[in-house]
Amino acid sequence: MEPFNNIRALIIDMDGVLWHGNQPMLGLTDFFATLRQLQLPFILATNNARLTQQQYVSKLAQMGVEVSLDEILTSSMATALYLTEHYDPSTTRVYVIGEEGAKQPLLDCGFTLTELYELNDDPMNPNKGADVVVCGMDQHLSWDKLATATLNIRAGAKFVGTNADTTLPTERGLTHGNGAILAALQAATEVKPIIIGKPEPIIYQQALALLKIDPAYTIAIGDRLETDILGAVRTGIRSLMVLTGVSSEEDFASTDYRPTWVMPDISAITEALKELN
Repeated sequence: MEPFNNIRALIIDMDGVLWHGNQPMLGLTDFFATLRQLQLPFILATNNARLTQQQYVSKLAQMGVEVSLDEILTSSMATALYLTEHYDPSTTRVYVIGEEGAKQPLLDCGFTLTELYELNDDPMNPNKGADVVVCGMDQHLSWDKLATATLNIRAGAKFVGTNADTTLPTERGLTHGNGAILAALQAATEVKPIIIGKPEPIIYQQALALLKIDPAYTIAIGDRLETDILGAVRTGIRSLMVLTGVSSEEDFASTDYRPTWVMPDISAITEALKELN
């Protein structure tokens, strides 16, 4: 591995890096205290679209860590920004599979959100359906939600996924992620979704724009090889993989890319950062 240096900013994943579900990783508060002490700016960039910025701020506060709203970037926020670049929010209707974290950024941008079974199947009112279907992680997923999304996509709505993570690390182990929901919809519609989150570079590029620091001095920290690390590779920035989440070093055998560094956990990162000074 190359020397651990020339680091002036960080883009940090959350699930599997900072916590498992509601269980914080050992050394979490020391990690953030070190970032503040070294005055290292960071963006917490997550593929998980379930929570809002404020909910993530509150979750970290409950774990003893204070961060600001502008230090949080979710795949749902990245999705809303992407859609504003391609659609006029004032005239675009969006059906969302997802929770508040997926819906609020779209509402903040001025999009109209449609409800269950609002479809373009009424000849007297043909403009009830969605122009876009956005799918994010939803712990209240139902048959009706899947059916509404399927019917809209089959009627021509653009299909967008906040992220494609097939699994999600929790305190009980790995469970299904948003990619599993996308797979069901793709099977039902034969339409492949546009993916906004990692490993696509969109969310990393947005984080770099927020940091306003040369990408050569910015590193991405994550736990998942096929999203966090591949996304960093595609963006052209260095990456660090921790072994507390989804991927292991054994997974390198099946890929042609690698993280710049591998460390066991955030406590190891903290010690490495302290040695930079």
